[in-house]
Amino acid sequence: MNQDLKISIIQSDLFWEDTRKNLKQFEQQLELLEEETDLIVLPEMFNTGFAMSPLRIAEAMDGPTVEWLARKANENNCVVTGSMAISEGGRFYNRLIWMKPDGTFQYYDKRHLFRMGNEQQFYTGGKQKMITEIKGWKICPLICYDLRFPVWSRNRYKDREYEYDLLIYVANWPASRAMVWKSLLVARALENMCFVAGVNRIGIDGHGVAHQGDSAVIDYKGRQVTTMVPNIKGINTVGLRLSDLISFRRNFTVGMDWDQFEIIG
Repeated sequence: MNQDLKISIIQSDLFWEDTRKNLKQFEQQLELLEEETDLIVLPEMFNTGFAMSPLRIAEAMDGPTVEWLARKANENNCVVTGSMAISEGGRFYNRLIWMKPDGTFQYYDKRHLFRMGNEQQFYTGGKQKMITEIKGWKICPLICYDLRFPVWSRNRYKDREYEYDLLIYVANWPASRAMVWKSLLVARALENMCFVAGVNRIGIDGHGVAHQGDSAVIDYKGRQVTTMVPNIKGINTVGLRLSDLISFRRNFTVGMDWDQFEIIG
């Protein structure tokens, strides 16, 4: 079985609270894909921007954006993922949808809500990580502010197996803290002995906050596999080799000495 993973990261501006325009522009960007891929990663709240107005923007799980994700996953024969505002059970969630080509999906609700943006006043935080799999790769997708919390992001080593091989962050991370974004992506890759993909938006949002992207894929040694030009819309596709990661872990056995713990609550 070929365990190379092709991942396509999309960096884009977002139309504020305009789902129709955002889905149209991502369709146009997906048309620029020149090769097959296994995974397409979109930014946080890719259909609206990071808006604290769930009554206006949130959709149900059978809404138009989830349907769009299913269609694009099928058309491109790959997983498509990104987060959006979801309304469910009388609550709102910043939910990452992991849409598979056959229309089935998994999801992760953002645990750490961005207090400085009052996200916790409008959305409910999640309580469980999601570990999924593609072509033998174990993958953990997280959302934006989660990047600042290494305990929640922590990889695990048990019974000679690592919990995940690729950590993903989808984000609306401000340009004013771009150095933090870039530094923490590298830190998460090093401390968890894994690949990390960070996908961030560009442009100015509805609150006047600027974003510059700096989307990137980082390897287990903290090296850039690919990095996107700040403030430029685009799509990058890179291939990752699981065999290289496995070889590194066998020779550099830090995981065997990691502290073991459980998160409660």
